[in-house]
Amino acid sequence: MFKALVVDKDAESGKTSAAVRELDLGDLPEGEVTVAVEYSTLNYKDGLCIGPGGGLVRHYPHVPGIDLAGTVEASDDPRYAPGDKVVLTGWRVGEAHWGGHAQKARVRADWLVPLPEGLDTRAAMAVGTAGFTAMLAVMALEDHGLVPGGAPVLVTGAAGGVGSVATAILSAIGHEVAAVTGRPEQEAYLKGLGAARVVPRAELAETVKRPLESETWSGCVDAVGGAMLARVLGQMCYGASVAAVGLAGGAALPATVVPFLLRGVNLLGIDSVMQPYDNRVRAWTRVARDLPMDRLEAMVVPATLSDLPGLGAEILRGQVKGRVVIDVNA
Repeated sequence: MFKALVVDKDAESGKTSAAVRELDLGDLPEGEVTVAVEYSTLNYKDGLCIGPGGGLVRHYPHVPGIDLAGTVEASDDPRYAPGDKVVLTGWRVGEAHWGGHAQKARVRADWLVPLPEGLDTRAAMAVGTAGFTAMLAVMALEDHGLVPGGAPVLVTGAAGGVGSVATAILSAIGHEVAAVTGRPEQEAYLKGLGAARVVPRAELAETVKRPLESETWSGCVDAVGGAMLARVLGQMCYGASVAAVGLAGGAALPATVVPFLLRGVNLLGIDSVMQPYDNRVRAWTRVARDLPMDRLEAMVVPATLSDLPGLGAEILRGQVKGRVVIDVNA
């Protein structure tokens, strides 16, 4: 028997409920590898799956948790053996497939990545999908020419999970980081992560009639989208890139093509869910090398399985800062 957060849906009312329950191995879905989960985490998608579903959950009852890290307990795939440390993010685990908010998980071997040297399972979940996405964004900016020493790099939604890790990584590898937030009380937190300055969200929240403004940013990790992304595109330096990782400010993009045509600006889409294996290994290796562990620890909010229903509601309201790490065995 093992414990898991189980979300169920009432057939008549359509309302969902979430509670910690005991399950056995026979309840787990199909997969080649059974993992004894040690830590999981909380992302916005988890909040949707714990609560209203958000169209992500296909079948109930359901175990959410889009991230997990732990030790292989049993494997039918030669790539993994009992005792191996592994990490999993993406592949719609926790949405269409039972996820990591449990003490056991059974998954496809193709979805796993060996835990990189230099990280333990707790640190891996302090990184999680949010930090993995942040590193993918940083690598994409580097692949398109970003190097230290230029104009500042902008990070929007900087107090959130992706933004927090992006701020810490970019600062650690030598960039001057300008962190955007609508929560002025987070200034000390963001500067502790390495931000050189904090930009109030109001300064970038509205579109302007001019398609181009002064060249200000050498790169940007954008978790907001919407009007802010449109505004930022007109402020990028010549040939600079924006890595788009989220849509907290909306999915619409009220922009013009002028920044692309007159300044050669690049808009790079970042998807963490279906990333190929080799790029996953590359990103996790970079995380272990370039993310300062002391700054990572400063982001961590510890929690347990029983805390998840409340935390799921909080993250949907934008009330979660940094990275929630779930000790599934606590």
